[in-house]
Amino acid sequence: MRVLLTTWGSRGDVEPLVGLAVALRENGAQVRVCAPPDEEFVALLARVGVPLVPLGPTVHSVVAGTRPPTAEDAFRLASELVAARFDTLTAAAEGCDALVATGLMPAGARDVAEKLGLCYVLACFHTLGLPSRHFAPGRRPGKQSPQGETDNRTLWKQDAQRVNALYGEALNRHRAAIGLLPVDNVRDHVFTDRPWLAADPLLWPSQGMTDLDVVQTGAWILPDDRPLPKKLEEFLDAGAPPVYVGFGSMASHAPKDIARVAIEAGRACGRRVLLARGWAGLAPIDDADDCFVVGEVNQQAVFRRVAAVVHHGGAGTTTTAARAGAPQVVVPQIADQPYWAARVAELGIGVAHDGPKPTVDSLSATLTTALTPETRARAVAVAETIRTDGATVAAKLLLDGLDGLDGLDGLDGVDGEEPPVSA
Repeated sequence: MRVLLTTWGSRGDVEPLVGLAVALRENGAQVRVCAPPDEEFVALLARVGVPLVPLGPTVHSVVAGTRPPTAEDAFRLASELVAARFDTLTAAAEGCDALVATGLMPAGARDVAEKLGLCYVLACFHTLGLPSRHFAPGRRPGKQSPQGETDNRTLWKQDAQRVNALYGEALNRHRAAIGLLPVDNVRDHVFTDRPWLAADPLLWPSQGMTDLDVVQTGAWILPDDRPLPKKLEEFLDAGAPPVYVGFGSMASHAPKDIARVAIEAGRACGRRVLLARGWAGLAPIDDADDCFVVGEVNQQAVFRRVAAVVHHGGAGTTTTAARAGAPQVVVPQIADQPYWAARVAELGIGVAHDGPKPTVDSLSATLTTALTPETRARAVAVAETIRTDGATVAAKLLLDGLDGLDGLDGLDGVDGEEPPVSA
């Protein structure tokens, strides 16, 4: 079996796909990955021996400016990515049996699969954006919307119109060029009726969250056994566990002066700070030895050795911290991040900061709660329940489902047994 995997997005979109690639290869499949050509993604795939087929522009070039992307930027990027998918995926899918797409609205992926007769699966890392009669966008998981069904369907239609405006013209133009009929609803066409949810069922339960027939596999985790740098080991060994602070790919969205605020808040709580540089380029504020800066590092190992993790609430960081049993302080910025923050607080494994722009006082207060023995005990207990086999579940479901199927979207009709959902 040959499988093509594709995404366009930040580290949180790429690394899970690499985890799936490794699981597929371990189950006998040949794998190709089409992803943005950022240097760190090239290195990430090289680490596991899977070459990266470049897709579209680098993500860093789009999101790491001095300001967030504008509406004009979004329209230009949407058209560019549609064109890149038709071109790049068509060539990369030669000889493949299936195409799995995720990341930023992968318009064009299903269409290439349709033209080539491949099985197509759309995977997501949360349920936001999926249709529901019961839960309105903007509300945290687990809380029913008082507005009800009508409001949700109105918002759902409005979202479809937004996606059509961004992608519709470019998608249908490219479909026509390869002899395919136009589609009226780009979003529903991309998602299919049976998307896969690559999220832990405890951290992001799917039951009752969408009207679609979601297949929840568990999070796609790439095991990381890399040793920590010697100087980092020395810093960790030199005192009590520090507080980790990192905002990943949040460059233009990172809170202003977050490095200063985090370091001063850590000091107010009597803690050293391990600062992750990230795409925002976080840096120490002085030469004191209670702060250490790291670049790309083995988070799975680091999070097991820190007192708490302060982060933006990305799916990958939240899951890695939960697996490590590290208390979390989530300072959400955009998109799904407020929902991850709310779930962390609901589970008692950390604290959701109130608002995206912390002060020294507000971050000190949330850190104080996260650093209590009660929060640590709860985080350690929950860590034991986090599934680690999501990528393997997805790989076996895909490969088993390909037997006897002929280009079916979402592997309709496959009797795959979903993992149990924890309450």
